[in-house]
Amino acid sequence: MLSMILAAIDTIQPLAGMGAAIGAGLAAIGAGLGIGKIGGSAMESIARQPESAGDIRSNMIVIAALIEGVALFAVIVSALAIFIK
Repeated sequence: MLSMILAAIDTIQPLAGMGAAIGAGLAAIGAGLGIGKIGGSAMESIARQPESAGDIRSNMIVIAALIEGVALFAVIVSALAIFIK
């Protein structure tokens, strides 16, 4: 059973690079869209309530950092899919 699994892994190993590249690209696109939506919504909220601009801006930065962290994690996992055999 183990030999069959190892043989299957050897046959699909070239596809791992393509899958990892697609995964990293989707993570980058998703993070860009998410941060863009956060920025747009924050600017809209600041325009409606200028007196709370500081709070909105600090919350926006924290949420954008969390999204960046998740995107970096996804790119690292995609890169590990290429190098770990």
